[in-house]
This record gives sequence, structure tokens and C-alpha cells, in this order.
Amino acid sequence: MSFTFVQATNIFTVSQLNQRAKQLLEVSFANVRVEGEISNLSRPSSGHWYFTLKDSGAQVRCAMFRSRTALLKFMPKEGDKVELRAKVSLYENRGDYQLIVDAMKPAGEGALLLAFQQLKDRLAMAGLFDDKYKQPMPSVRRVGIITSPTGAAIHDMLTVFRRRCPTIEIDIYPTPVQGRDATAHIVAAIERANRDNNVDVLIVGRGGGSLEDLWCFNEEAVAWAIHHSRLPIVSAVGHEVDFTIADFVADVRAPTPSAAAELLSPDQSQQIRQIQLIHQRLQRGMQRQLQQQQQRLLRIQQRLRAPGRLLQNRAQHLDQLEIRLQRAQQQDLQQRYHRLQKLQQALVHQHPQRLLRERQQQVALLEKQFTRLIQQQLTQRQQQLAAQAHLLNSLSPLNVLGRGYSITQQTDGRVVQQASEIDAGQRIHSRLHSGWLESEVIAVHTDSAVPQPEGAKKPRVRKSTPRKKTSED
Repeated sequence: MSFTFVQATNIFTVSQLNQRAKQLLEVSFANVRVEGEISNLSRPSSGHWYFTLKDSGAQVRCAMFRSRTALLKFMPKEGDKVELRAKVSLYENRGDYQLIVDAMKPAGEGALLLAFQQLKDRLAMAGLFDDKYKQPMPSVRRVGIITSPTGAAIHDMLTVFRRRCPTIEIDIYPTPVQGRDATAHIVAAIERANRDNNVDVLIVGRGGGSLEDLWCFNEEAVAWAIHHSRLPIVSAVGHEVDFTIADFVADVRAPTPSAAAELLSPDQSQQIRQIQLIHQRLQRGMQRQLQQQQQRLLRIQQRLRAPGRLLQNRAQHLDQLEIRLQRAQQQDLQQRYHRLQKLQQALVHQHPQRLLRERQQQVALLEKQFTRLIQQQLTQRQQQLAAQAHLLNSLSPLNVLGRGYSITQQTDGRVVQQASEIDAGQRIHSRLHSGWLESEVIAVHTDSAVPQPEGAKKPRVRKSTPRKKTSED
């Protein structure tokens, strides 16, 4: 196979090529609808969204700007299947082909709406929505909540209960409220709550989401479980605009989970006002009773004919009080006296003169210990000095010279160690234990084992006057 290159009349720069390609794409695909699955979703602080839309065979980059994301009624997430209305464009800086998204909605929502309506009609025909099956709300002391234990809905409901009426007890039945297994778990939780029979009413619900997210509350099994429940059930699914099959079957439908908590919890401020009204009525009643008793006492006082006996009783009571007062004063005086003695004893123990004597004794003891330690240290140092001096004296060259040895040096001061270092006729110095000898070498014998022949003349050594030691010696 061979290729033939035809010379183009115009040569594009990369920027010009990307601009032309962008214009062609945006004109040819100005308004397209694309369905796929969201992945690599990114939401930077600018408010724009960037993600990849993919299916089983391909993927395309997408961008949705802040002015369009603010109009969405749901929050997409990783893995969501969505339907986009967009225009095809090209990011010129990198030459990337992308979709500029104008609108987004969950994919398959039309099919779910159709299934929702069909199930609603069938259950309505079965009578599950009739008012005759609706149970009235009882006086609530204990509430059961069937929802996810980690969602925002349970937090909102508990906050409302604590704020409005903290005396209400809460039983939480932790249940998944989204996904394939959520339906079976919700049915099991309703049946368990009815078996336990520990609560007065049940709340079944969750926070907002797409129709697909809320679908477990549109299942027929959940509807029949709510219908057969002996406990009254409040449905609190999603936001106020969300409606599910559970809302129609339940005894009461609350627009939000927080509204369900407010519905079942009496306002504590209202209870306080009722208590205040009751308190006011009790005060008025007690005042009436007090007035009546005062009038009765007045009538009794008017009928009193012998006040002397009452005075005697009062005098006797006064004497008893006086005796008790004297006894109490005596006990108090004794207690104060004992306390004073303890304080005096403590003062004696803490007197400055006594503390001064103790400190003086401690100082004297420390002086003795210090003197003894100094003497010990001095003795040890003297012993160590004597040992070091003895060792130094034993290693001194002068000590060796005292045993009859000498040190031979050349005229430049170098010590002679071998006979080969000296030549015949060379002058040498010999250091004795006392004084110096200056000699002239007659002969050099490198082998010390050669004996001296008999009759041989001894080397002539010319004595010199020992010279005075200098600082160099």
C-alpha cells in the first residue's frame, strides 16, 4: 500500500486547527442528548463540575458550569446513570473533545415513574390508601425510628426531639434505606418493631435523593408491611416535594424527617406555659385556703377564754430553749478551746527559734561531713601523687644511667642506636649519670659478637672537660 501526500494550499497552526475543529463540532452538534454513567466527578471551589461520561465501550469528558449546576434539583455522584443535554465542543488548549452540559437528569426516571404510577393504582384498588385503615397518633412516650444510622435524617430527627421534648425515649432500628437489599431490611425492621412492642409509634424514612435513591419506599413489600403494622407509622421520606408509596399507605405522611419529629414531640415551651398556668391556679387556690384558715384562726382566738395556760406553756417552752441554748454555747466553747489548743501545739512545732536550732544542727552536721570528705579526698590525691611519682622515677632515663649505662649522641644531638650510624674518626658525645664525655671513634665494629683480640690496643678516648648543661639538654 502506498500513500501520496498532496500539498495543501493553506497551512494551519495548531491553535487555528483547534479553533476550526471547535467551530465545526459546536455547529454540527449544538444540542445533543447523551446517556451514560458518571465517573471521575470533580467539584472545585469555582462551582463548575468536571466529570467523565462513559458506557461499556467508550467515554467522553464533560464540563458543567456553575450557572447550570445551580439549577439542578438533585446532586449527582459517582456511578449515577444520567441523561445529559449538551453541545459538543473542544478544549482548545489540549485539543480534548468534550461535552458542555446544559441540563442533567437521572437516566431511566421515566420508566421508574411509570412503575410507580402502576403500583400506586394497584394498591389503591386494594384499599391500602383508605382512611379507615389510618390509625390515630397516640400519646407518645417512646418512638421507634427505622432509617440509616449514619444519614443526615437521623441526626435531624434526634436534634428536634432533644430541642422540643427531651423526655421522649428513642429506639433506633438501623436499616439501609438505599440499594438492592434495602427493601427486605425495611420490612424486617417493621416486623421486628411490632414483635418487640416497645414503642408507641414508628417513623420510617430517610433524607432526600433521586427517584431511584428513594425507590425502596415504592416497593410493594414495604407497602404491605406498613399496612399490616399494629403500631402507627409516620412516613418521612425525602423532601416535601417527594412522594412515595409509603407516604400513601402510612397512617401519617410527614414532608421531611424533621417534620415527623416535630409532629410526634410536643413543644416543651407549650408544656412550660401549661405548667405556669397550673402554678398560677395553685397559687390562687392556696391563697384562698390561707385566707380561710386565717379567718378560722381569728374566730378561734375570739373564743379563747384562758390565755394563762397558753402563757405557761410558752414560758416552759422558752425555758427549754434557754437550756438548749446554754448547752449549745458550752459545746461550742469547748470545741473552740480544743481547736485553740491544737493551734498552740502547731505553733510550738512551727516556732522560728525551734526551726533555727534544727537548721543549725543540720549545718554543723554538714560541716563535719564536708571536712571529713575533704580530708578523704586530700589523702586519696596524695596517695595517687606518690604512686605516680614512683612510677615516673622508675621510668626516668636518669635512673637507668645511674646503673652504669650511658647515652651516645652525635654532635648534632641525634642518639646513636647502631654502630653503622658512626664512621671512624667521628666525634661523639656520651652522657653519663654525672657529666659528659667527648670521644673520637678509632674503629667501628658492626658485629657485636666479634671478640677483642689479645694485645689489641684499646681505643684511645680523649677526655674532655664536662661541659655545663644547657637548656637544650
